[in-house]
Amino acid sequence: MADPYQTLGVARGASEADIKKAYRKLAKELHPDRNKDNPKASARFSQVTNAYDLLSDKDKRARFDRGEIDGDGNPAAPFGYGAGGMGGRAQPGGPGGGFRSQGFEFGGDTAEMGDIFEGLFGGRGGAGGGGFTSGFGRRAAAAKGANLSYRLQVPFVDAATLAPQRVQLPDGALDLKLPPGVETGTQMRLAGKGEPGPGGAGDALVTIEVQPHRFFTRHGDDIRLDLPISLKEAVLGGQVRAPTVERPVNLTIPKGTSSGRTLRLKGKGFHRKGGGRGDQLVTLQVMVPAGDAALEQFVDGWSGADGNPRTVMGV
Repeated sequence: MADPYQTLGVARGASEADIKKAYRKLAKELHPDRNKDNPKASARFSQVTNAYDLLSDKDKRARFDRGEIDGDGNPAAPFGYGAGGMGGRAQPGGPGGGFRSQGFEFGGDTAEMGDIFEGLFGGRGGAGGGGFTSGFGRRAAAAKGANLSYRLQVPFVDAATLAPQRVQLPDGALDLKLPPGVETGTQMRLAGKGEPGPGGAGDALVTIEVQPHRFFTRHGDDIRLDLPISLKEAVLGGQVRAPTVERPVNLTIPKGTSSGRTLRLKGKGFHRKGGGRGDQLVTLQVMVPAGDAALEQFVDGWSGADGNPRTVMGV
């Protein structure tokens, strides 16, 4: 069983933000689609995902830090049991006829067993339900089934518009609602959709991968687009149609527009985590036709063509 902190390469006192940052970095490096010929990377990707699953859950992280569960999320062995237990060979000792192990003394009036095992076992022995009952009357919570990890490729436009995604699980298909701010590396938890176990089913962990688009690109919560316009549209201005992730819109081109000018379409970007949406930034690209004799003749005789727009650069 691996230490999840070591797996992600973070200190035990790392913040939630540091843990998330470390996971995203490793997830991108080890993603199976980037390592199709490296099965070790795929196995490592699974380990990293499981480590993040444990450390991103505040309750599980606290229980792991207290030694109640191991790196796989299973209950840790009590004192004196298993190779990872704290106890060694039990030795007689104590005025009350108890035993001593690793410096702890039990039995007689030296310690109250309920206090010692309070942090290890969740309830009193003899109660209903499954689980392991220690020799001291404490009952450990029954282990849940293993978590299952999935990768879901989401089209760029679907991610930007938060379109529902259909996920195929072992027990059937499920419609998945994407969260605001979704991006590659975002992990979604489907409670009870993992492997069955004595304490209930584990969870399904779905890692999102946003697919690239043929002309849209993402910049934070904004979307960028290079939009070709004709020379006539650049000189005279007017309205042109511009695509967005939802539907085409009319975009007003100012007269005398040069290539590289950027126009902003408010609220046409990705949904933000805190509410609202980013914008779409449209960079205009003036397309000059090649081999147009009339245009060449006009420009050759145009006095404005003698100007040098590079004078500001000293050339």
